[in-house]
Amino acid sequence: MSQGVQADPASAAAAAAAVVVVGSCMTDMVSLTSRLPKAGETIHGHKFFIGFGGKGANQCIQAARLGAHTLMICKVGKDSFGSDYFENFKKNNVCTDFVGQTEEAATGAASIIVNSEGQNAIVIVAGANLLLDSKDLQRAFSAISGAKIMVCQLEINPAVSLEALKLAHTNQVKTIFNPAPALADLDPEFYTHTDVFCCNETEAEILTGVPVCSPKAAEKAASILLERGCNLVIVTLGAEGCVLLSAGGSTPKHIPAEKVKAVDTTGAGDSFVGALAFYMAHYPDLGMEEMIKRSNSIASVSVQTAGTQSSYPSRKDLPGHLFQDLS
Repeated sequence: MSQGVQADPASAAAAAAAVVVVGSCMTDMVSLTSRLPKAGETIHGHKFFIGFGGKGANQCIQAARLGAHTLMICKVGKDSFGSDYFENFKKNNVCTDFVGQTEEAATGAASIIVNSEGQNAIVIVAGANLLLDSKDLQRAFSAISGAKIMVCQLEINPAVSLEALKLAHTNQVKTIFNPAPALADLDPEFYTHTDVFCCNETEAEILTGVPVCSPKAAEKAASILLERGCNLVIVTLGAEGCVLLSAGGSTPKHIPAEKVKAVDTTGAGDSFVGALAFYMAHYPDLGMEEMIKRSNSIASVSVQTAGTQSSYPSRKDLPGHLFQDLS
């Protein structure tokens, strides 16, 4: 830890956190339309609503709804959206000891358009998310080092995400890294400090240059990512499920997803990552393939309802077999 920066004393809730997420909070402003507009075109939508989003917060909320003891490290604005986010975390039993508020920027916002097939177009303005810094991580050191799983993404300053991964890795905390939105020039240290590297097909293509349009292509991209130093790679393929590849000479595995009617795919990848973090923290003996199957099932539920966090299922709403320990 840097000299002069003291770790804040953790509450009992912070000390109990099994899943710690360092990442973004966004206010989602969602428009539902029959189709996505073309460049320069104005079209009529049929519904508008405001919800809670941001990749980090989404992943944290999904893990919490499944029963994980979770803690969020993030920054929001000192505005109504930021205050609402505090209440949202508390409502979902997420520890807010290290959710900071700043007057220097507004709470992050996302403008989302969703068509009748559930496909979306999204523009984000990161705002206060980009002010999360090293001092915030150092204050939360006890929570990070005491966690079972640390989850990071790229909607905050990438250097802060990398520092968080390094802190966790150094303290034998397992790490999940979701490189979204993807950077073509991603720092190589992200790979070597990541236990589970989880990206979608678009992110995999940006990172490797391999067009990912099939499970076979995903296997090729995953092998390139694995060679860069992470222990295990998951490439999510939406309705086609996932491809899993781990270090040690194992063969790639294509794990299909359940076929469902998608209403809104926004945040489905975050639902998957949050569910995976839950299983890794609370069911570590399940085996990765089984964890992925169950996480796929949970993400499949989320796409059948409009909205992001509002579509995420809670444990009480899911079949009991998803919570059976097979060890």
